[in-house]
Amino acid sequence: MTTERPSGRQEAVAGPRGTGLPAGFRVRLRDDLVRADRGRVLIGGSPARVVRLTESAVELLADGTLTVDGPGTAPLARRLLEGNLAEPILDDTPVSMASLTVVVPVRDRPVQLDRCLAALVPLRVIVVDDASLAPDAVADVVRRHGADLIALPANLGPAGARNAGLAAVTTPLVAFVDSDVTVEPTALRDLARHFTDPRVAMVGPRVAGRLRSERPSWFERYDAAASSLDLGTQGNQVRPGAEVGWLPSACLVARADALVGDPAAGGAGGVGGFEPDWRVAEDVDLVWRLVDAGHVVRYDPDVVAGHDVRPSLRGWLGRKFVYGTGGADLAARHGDKVAPARLSAAMAVGAAAVLQRRWWSLPVAAATIGLTARSLAPKLPAEHDTARVSALLATRGLGWAVRQEAGLLLRHWWPLAALTAPFSRSVRRATTTAILVDLIVFLRDRRGVAPLLALLARRLDDLAYGAGLWVGAIRRRSGRCLAVRRVR
Repeated sequence: MTTERPSGRQEAVAGPRGTGLPAGFRVRLRDDLVRADRGRVLIGGSPARVVRLTESAVELLADGTLTVDGPGTAPLARRLLEGNLAEPILDDTPVSMASLTVVVPVRDRPVQLDRCLAALVPLRVIVVDDASLAPDAVADVVRRHGADLIALPANLGPAGARNAGLAAVTTPLVAFVDSDVTVEPTALRDLARHFTDPRVAMVGPRVAGRLRSERPSWFERYDAAASSLDLGTQGNQVRPGAEVGWLPSACLVARADALVGDPAAGGAGGVGGFEPDWRVAEDVDLVWRLVDAGHVVRYDPDVVAGHDVRPSLRGWLGRKFVYGTGGADLAARHGDKVAPARLSAAMAVGAAAVLQRRWWSLPVAAATIGLTARSLAPKLPAEHDTARVSALLATRGLGWAVRQEAGLLLRHWWPLAALTAPFSRSVRRATTTAILVDLIVFLRDRRGVAPLLALLARRLDDLAYGAGLWVGAIRRRSGRCLAVRRVR
């Protein structure tokens, strides 16, 4: 292993595609990791895991960073990234803005489109008019900003419109930006830096709600502070079961060759773009198909795109309902990846006991932690601190199980809870506890939101999404999108 380290400055989209990391690529350990066994064991990541480091790896990571300097360090950096134990450091990576084309699907919305295109200057932009009712207004905005226009004769929906724009892209990179989103070219450039990693096929920013009303209503204020498209402040490698399991299509940057081509028709390299017939959940489906094909998808919350909040209560709740209806289609294609919860038998029992808040809840929870820690201890790759590490993992596991069961009661299974609550004191007690747990976690993660506002808006959000989920399941005649995945 050499001691000389390259500078790390490489063109983000240059060089051959492969599975390794280039010399000079740097990663940084996440701040929320727990280190045990004298620094040789890392605990954390998403999904949570325990990783034992060799003595040489401990030395390389002494300051919390690692620079790839050859085949000896590249596998370690890759393992840390894939386990969400580390994040890439991309500050010095140059990107040519000429390598990027932006695709904006739109149907009417000339005022929002005007804001969107004004923010994207001087990038090349292709606007796809998805059969607007007032196409002349859209064309006028496009012409004024010097963008290219593709006018579709029939409405295809956002997925089909994005595919139509993608077919006209000739640059290595493509960005998809919805017409109600404003994002600066520098932000898209920062996202493109992730393509220094040759396995990264797509990356998305943090999508934050943005107020446009002069006197915003209560639900607009809530949506601006806690948009369902806002996936939090922690960067992640995106995949099912991880802390970030999908990316919203409101703003994405991707390698064009990872998307184009239909594998079923012999297309080379790509996954076929967005599912053209889907009008909801097409973004989740695309991310999961990319992951299944061996690509890496990343979420970078340091880059922020603004998304206009919906100005009407009906529009806000209606969109939540529509999001829910996509769950059944995802389950039909991707199976239990869409499961609303993943629980072991022991954790399911322990979490249910916590939600009951009875005299026996604490002993059952303690027993769950103790038994789980005891079963974990012999399997841990640690020579020291085994008891502490196993207890920590078991406690975290129970906490996550409580949050999942609370989500089931309030969001995914609320129709069942509403039907049984009048006849069951246990269901009423568990639901009340679930509301408290959900509120505490939400206020911890979304500071600045008034508790009463959060309480009201969260319940309406869950009711609308859960109703859509059940409607989708009934249409599909399948409850797979509601089924819990049992894990060991």
